[in-house]
Amino acid sequence: MRDVWYILFGYLSGSILYARIFGELIAHRDITKQTKDKNPGTANAFMQGGFWCGVLTLAGDLLKGFVPVYFYLLHLTGRPGIALAFVVAAPVAGHIFPLLYVLQLLRHRAAEAFQGGKGIAVSFGTLLGLFGRFGLRPALLLAFSFLFFSGIVRVTPHYYRTLWTYINTGILMHFQHFRIDDRNIRIGFLLITAMVVCHLCRSTEEKEAMQVRILWQQ
Repeated sequence: MRDVWYILFGYLSGSILYARIFGELIAHRDITKQTKDKNPGTANAFMQGGFWCGVLTLAGDLLKGFVPVYFYLLHLTGRPGIALAFVVAAPVAGHIFPLLYVLQLLRHRAAEAFQGGKGIAVSFGTLLGLFGRFGLRPALLLAFSFLFFSGIVRVTPHYYRTLWTYINTGILMHFQHFRIDDRNIRIGFLLITAMVVCHLCRSTEEKEAMQVRILWQQ
């Protein structure tokens, strides 16, 4: 039951869309309406809501992933089991498929207003929450992939960069050794990657052709 409660806590934590909250409080509007991707995430919070809206959204999205994972491991006795994978994935699931969105779908109503985001910042938050037992390597692998596809091998537009970043991170994690039973981290990130890819594929934003440029070609 403890595992179930932490998974539920992670999902409900992820369902809080801080970009919408701080957009209304600071910019006094829905900051996603004027964007191409309608994404309630950190990038749009900065661009549409301003500096403080972006900073607070980033902090909220990181913490809503960090807190459930960190406290789950903090109070865990013994080795983490398969439940860790679902605790890691739950905040991202909440962000991409927030509770209000799911309830609207169950009632067969339009749920556009409650659609979630891509899950990038909250992914970092969940991986940072592992640091107490597994160190920072999982989060650093995700950061490395983002930097690699943003600077060294620059993939545009952002839609494809995100796609390749998560796939590459999943591959890198497969060859990493974090600690005993670290396979649960790999499974958790595999679940995260599946949800992110699902969200990207279902996105209604207009997708430009993918372009790849090497650093020295720019």
